This record gives sequence, C-alpha cells and structure tokens, in this order.
Amino acid sequence: MKSDLEIARAHPLFPIEEIASKVGIEADELALHGPAKAKLNQKKIMQRIGDRPRGKYISVTAITPTPLGEGKTVTTIGLSLGLNHIGKKVITTIRQPSMGPVFGVKGGAAGGGFSQVVPMEDFNLHLTGDMHAVSAAHNLLAAWVDTSILLKGNIFDIVPEKATFRRVVDINDRALREIEIGLGGKANGVPRHTGFDITPASEVMAILGRSTDLFDLRKRLGRIIVGEDSKGKAVTAETMKCAGAMAAIMKDAINPTVMQTTEGTVAFIHCGPFANIAYGNSSVLQDEIALRLADYTVTESGFGADMGFEKLINVKCRGTDLRPDTTVIVVTVRAIKSHDPRFSIKPGKPLDPALLVNDIGALKAGLPNLKKQIENVRAHGVPVVVALNRFATDHDEEVDYLLKAALEFGAEAAEISDVHAKGGAGGAALAEAVVRVAEMGSDVTFLYPDSASIEEKIETLATKIYGASGTELAPEAKESIKRIKSYGYGDLPLCMAKTHLSISHDPKLKGAPTGYVFPVRDVRLSAGGGFIYPLAGNMKLMPGLGSKPALLNIDIDEDGEIIGLF
Repeated sequence: MKSDLEIARAHPLFPIEEIASKVGIEADELALHGPAKAKLNQKKIMQRIGDRPRGKYISVTAITPTPLGEGKTVTTIGLSLGLNHIGKKVITTIRQPSMGPVFGVKGGAAGGGFSQVVPMEDFNLHLTGDMHAVSAAHNLLAAWVDTSILLKGNIFDIVPEKATFRRVVDINDRALREIEIGLGGKANGVPRHTGFDITPASEVMAILGRSTDLFDLRKRLGRIIVGEDSKGKAVTAETMKCAGAMAAIMKDAINPTVMQTTEGTVAFIHCGPFANIAYGNSSVLQDEIALRLADYTVTESGFGADMGFEKLINVKCRGTDLRPDTTVIVVTVRAIKSHDPRFSIKPGKPLDPALLVNDIGALKAGLPNLKKQIENVRAHGVPVVVALNRFATDHDEEVDYLLKAALEFGAEAAEISDVHAKGGAGGAALAEAVVRVAEMGSDVTFLYPDSASIEEKIETLATKIYGASGTELAPEAKESIKRIKSYGYGDLPLCMAKTHLSISHDPKLKGAPTGYVFPVRDVRLSAGGGFIYPLAGNMKLMPGLGSKPALLNIDIDEDGEIIGLF
C-alpha cells in the first residue's frame, strides 16, 4: 500500500468553493487561503443559518489507546466518508494538530490511508495561522504582566511571586517547561520563576474552543486571571486592559477553516486543545455551524472515553445546546491485547511479535478496558457503537470475538471499519449502524451538578469514570481549591489533566484498574475557558518584554468589529 502522503497527493484537489457549496456555504462566506482551503466567516453564516434545526451529532472516542494511536482520526474522517457513501449529507469537525507532536511523537493528524483531510502538508503544518494567533495573543498578555511589574510603581500591584500566567510555544521544548526570567538586569524585568506550556494547553486555546462568537471570545479573554495583587485579589486581563488587543489578534482565528477529504467531502478544522492537558475537542462554534448545514456532523474527542468524551459532555456541552446522538468507540485488536500485562508498546520500537499471534487469551485479558469505556459513555446517557479499526494482521477469530464482546458489554452495534484501506466504501457498514443508533436518540446526563463542590466533583470523576476507590488531595491542591473558591469560580466544571495511557492516573495501570486512590497534586483555574483543571499524580503540563501601553488601546465592540481607542 502507498504511504499516506502518496495517497493524499494522488487524489485530485477540488476548488474549496466547489466543496463548500455542497453543504450550502456561499462564496461570500469564505476567505480563501489558496485554492484548497478557506476561512469560514462565522458571523455571516450564522446570521443566515442560525435559526435552522440541528442535524444529528455523532462523537468519536476510543478505548485507552496505545502510544501509537488506534486510528481515531482515521475513523472520524472515514465515518464521514461512509455516511456520504450511503447518501447522507455530512460534515467532519476536527481539531488542528499541534506542530509539537507532529514533529515529536505521532504525526498523521490528518488521518491516514484513504481516509484523510487534504492537502496533508497544509493540515499538519501551518494551516491558516490559528496556532500562531493563539500563541501571540497568549504571550502578549504574559509579556504585559512582566512589563507592568517592571514599570515604575508596578501599576497593577501584581506580586511577582504570585504571577501565575505562563508563556506558550507550539513546540514540545522540554527545556523551557521550568525557567527563570528577568535575569538581564533592571531594564529587562523582575527575576522570577515561570515556564512554558505547549500552545494547545493555553487558556486562550480553550477560550477559542468554547466561544460562540468574537464578542464572547473577547469577554472570556477578559476573565483570564494572571496572578494576585498585594491584597490577595485576582488580577485579570480585563484589569490590565489587555483583553481587547488579544481579541484583535484572534479576529480571524475565530473563523473555522474549511478543507476537504480524499473523497471530496467537507471538513471543518478549528482550535486544537489536547485531551490529556486540556478539554480535547474541536470548537463549539464550528460544530454549531456544521449541525445547521448537514444531516450528520461527526466530531472527534481526544484519546479514550475517560478523557475526551467525558470532557465533551461535562465541559464542552455544558452551557450549550450541543448533545451527541450517539458515540462511536474506536478499538483495535492490538490495543485490547496491549492491556494484557504481558505486553508493552513503545513508540519507535517494533511491535512485540506475540501481539500479532491469534491469542484469544490476551484478548480476554484486555477486554475490561473496552467494557469500562462503554460504561463511561453510557453513564452520560449516550448510546454506543463500537468501530473495530481492522489491521491486515488481525485474525478473524479475534475480530469476531471482540465484536460479540462489545455487544455483550452494552454497545448498541459493533462493526468493522476498513476506511484506511477502502475509504467511504470501507465505512458503509459502520455508517449504517450509526444512522440506526442515532435515530434511537440520547438522554445526555452531566456527571455532576454545577453546585457540587470542587472536592465532590473530583471524587465523582475518580470513582465513577476512573474506577478509583477514593481521592487524595495534596496540600497544594487544597490551598488552590480555597483560592479558586475565594475568586468565586467554585461552580465551574472539571477538566482533569492526567495520563491518556490509562483510565487511572498511572500509565502503568492497564485494563480497568479499581481499588486504588486517585491523587491530585494541584488544582488550577481557567476562568476564561470556563473550567477548573486538577493535575493528577505526577503529570506535568508540556511546555517579549517592553510592550507599550498605547499598543493595547485596541478592542472589539459588540458587533465583533475592531475599534481603536487611541
């Protein structure tokens, strides 16, 4: 079989206006970025279609994946191809990949085989500049924090040791995770400890994903807390009069990008938060647009159902009318077997040959993970379809056994997905199953009420989703919870930062671990993003000066127009 890049380049690229018109997007609603991709003017199109009823909303998640990934993006795109193949009007909505993992550990973020978004090079690299806009807006605020401390009188009275807003870069640069700044003398800042996170973990990225329009984004940016003053009061981007300039930088990033698949169907790409350290889903805005244009919108949630899907419901859907009609859980034979303690999969190393042997015993040993992930989805009132992403090395006996087990565990349907090798035709059976189950309807239930305490929400996630017997909060976490409550944000949902390689906090715990204590070492606040993110176990987040106040005299008015305040 040809490489992904060879397959992508062999497919004809149609003018993006032609592709977009298939779902009713008008030419004046597009801003072209070359012939094969465009920005979709969210304001124009929502004014025209905002009152339309929504189509069916399909989410794609997975079991706990191996470090190699199990083809969730391939299945997301391929399911859309399959729906189109059986005559349905469909749009795929996915996230923009980070250049950190693309060049670091995984790549293939555009899908693979005959189930891709094209041009592959554009998708995986620069796209339309949204990542840069997020980084620039974020780092403008970070620079203004340090500049304001340096200015005579420390004009916002920020205590340097309590300045919490870190910088971001879209490269997995571990050397920058923990740094000392301001070491160049009095003219170059006040020395303090800080660091860099990776851009997908930026609060600005979360804000982009959860905003309903540019003015909503502007308001959310203003709520970002950068630190405390000498009286213990939170200092925000609004206080610092920086949110308007940040919104101006983001004025084009608020618009989803329109691209096409290998079979000429429409794909929306917007924002790119990771699921292990952020909320792991594409934007609310692009899904709302897609649902009004298509009969079926297929979106992807990062990593396993304990991660991206749980956050889809309890973070992304909360406060909106978005409600998935069904969820597809992607599984592979090798991933199930990898939950047998005998096996270990590591990036860059050959697969253990024993994983490729017909071994029902190994399959049985790993199946508790699938069972638990089905339970995690059903706990939110959403029916499940299991998609077995088949590899050429899989054995018929194992495939049959796995599909039957999925039905026994509570899935409404279980089908083989062969979209990598066959495109839409290889996803037709899966598409038929999804259509059938989606018609049954869902009864989406949030895992906890807003009124529950932060401690209660952590306990609920740990025991109901992760299988823990209880939780243990470090002293730092308890202090952070007190501070968050004092700011008035105790009612926000949780966005747990934990490993994606286990349902638990520990990547070494395979299958569906139970009876352990779930540790939380710290708790942080994303006031603009609208969630609280506890840091589980030992997990750490991935990884200027001299701005003039006059540069910040830019803002966004209620109509989403940039205004100058000079």
